[in-house]
Amino acid sequence: MDLTRSEFLVLREITLHPGCAQRKIVNATGLSLGSVNAAKKSLVAAGLIRNGEPTAEAASALAPYKVDNAIILAAGLSSRFAPISYEKPKGLLKVRGEVLIERQIEQLLAAGITDIIVVVGYKKEYFFYLEDKFGVSIVVNPDYASRNNSSSIKRVEDRLGNTYICSSDDYFTENPFEPYVWKAYYAVEYAEGPTAEWCVSTGAHDRITSVTIGGSDAWYMIGHVYFDRAFSNAYVPLLDAVYDNPATVDKLWEHIYLDHIKELDMTARRYPAGTIFEFDSLDEVREFDPLFLENLDSEVFDNIVEVLGCSKNEIHDVYPLKQGLTNLSCHFATQNGEYVYRHPGIGTESMIDRTSETAAQKIAHDLGIDDTFIYEDERGWKISRFIPEARNLDPRNDAEVARAMRIARRIHESDATVDNTFDFYTESKRYERLLQEHGPIDVPGYHEMADMARRVKEYADADGAPICLTHNDFFYLNFLIDGSDHLYLIDWEYSGMADYASDFGTYVVCCECNEQEALRALEHYFDRKPTFEEVRHNFAYVALAGWCWYVWSLVKEAEGDFVGEWLYLYYNYAKRYLKKVLHWYDESFYTEG
Repeated sequence: MDLTRSEFLVLREITLHPGCAQRKIVNATGLSLGSVNAAKKSLVAAGLIRNGEPTAEAASALAPYKVDNAIILAAGLSSRFAPISYEKPKGLLKVRGEVLIERQIEQLLAAGITDIIVVVGYKKEYFFYLEDKFGVSIVVNPDYASRNNSSSIKRVEDRLGNTYICSSDDYFTENPFEPYVWKAYYAVEYAEGPTAEWCVSTGAHDRITSVTIGGSDAWYMIGHVYFDRAFSNAYVPLLDAVYDNPATVDKLWEHIYLDHIKELDMTARRYPAGTIFEFDSLDEVREFDPLFLENLDSEVFDNIVEVLGCSKNEIHDVYPLKQGLTNLSCHFATQNGEYVYRHPGIGTESMIDRTSETAAQKIAHDLGIDDTFIYEDERGWKISRFIPEARNLDPRNDAEVARAMRIARRIHESDATVDNTFDFYTESKRYERLLQEHGPIDVPGYHEMADMARRVKEYADADGAPICLTHNDFFYLNFLIDGSDHLYLIDWEYSGMADYASDFGTYVVCCECNEQEALRALEHYFDRKPTFEEVRHNFAYVALAGWCWYVWSLVKEAEGDFVGEWLYLYYNYAKRYLKKVLHWYDESFYTEG
């Protein structure tokens, strides 16, 4: 017998709660008393209930609606929840005394759903204990850092049937899970006034007909989703068809659903406000659980408290800042001001001398170049003053380029020293050794370029240029200009004693300067037109900087990080200027442009 929705709801309640009163069925199903009576009458006629109890045939009638399993997505970085997510996945945070993912698993088990799959990626090993504690299955998504959550669905597409799709960091005040579900749905709650959430429009029988990002006085998507078998069978081929397209890399699974919303039948399941919580910031979770920070086991917050002498409860306005290629940073505030907490990236301990960085930071402070520095630990975490309403230097603005070059000259002529040395070619060889740990280097053209870099380094050394303190990450993103037009040069982690041209090399590569712009910057540095020998030497360091960061990028990619377009940019500068500079040295002539 094919059940109507009313018949399904009534039969499910009677099956789960045999002998339950009529009023209880009305409350549980949301049906009117008349609809309940009509459904019961037809169920009796079909032989599915007798004397208010389910018959043996009831199980067969409900079988198509029985939930097969649940998939909990737990692979993501949760970058919006920095800095806590630097230490552990968001789903493992304890809110109101319960671990988020554990609470959700327990709610699924209470609903009779025992086949639970957890898809992991970021800090995946933190979730492995769930296998022994709850009997869940673990599936690893190796693409979590380079693709969006459609990659997690792809990893378990063979498990999709009548399936709950959940997020590991959701908190349900009431258990939303059921052993039998009528059809596919997305949970929604109502937002009064404007909202930036994904807002749904619905048609007959609450079928979702369209979705807009942002709206007002609208029902919006939040929390869990249910795929019925018909939805799963239709969705998987659509996912497979587009999965290898470059445009799919950044897509959520929901984007693919929306691309085919007319083909995919999904309803809106409405929940009262305050039933489902998705915490997008620390302040949101603290509003829900005022004792969250006090009970949080976090080295990051312990560090902040120790250095600044504040209490955990003082810390507020915590949010991630734009992430660099080597570190993660977040903003926070206390009663005494605004700050930045920098968390060292994976693998940086093998690449960066933190003691030298601290020494250079103190020198920069004394020179008036960077007075944001407060404290750095030898392991690499750092606390600095936050500069509100700051902007980065514009490398296309000639006056600002001149200011940057004057700062470089001031550093180089300061006679300040640190114990660490820095050399692009030496660094490239170190990165090369790290790269070889991942296997033979078989990148086409790599070894030919490596030999060219060796020759450029030999020529540049023979120039006998000054060795001095250099920044070595000298480009526009590390310059901040505040509202008073004060210029700061921040992030000294690659600083050391080096050839003075190292900063020019980094600047040209990382600011993506063309040759004319580079020559103009060099004029600002010397405050005159440079000689051919000075141009040749400085462009040697453009080549060596490009080469060094290219090899560094290959290492980061081999370690699983995503460097993106920077890898190609570094490669291009190395390829172009290694050849050009060798020609200048070999032929001893200079052709401008």
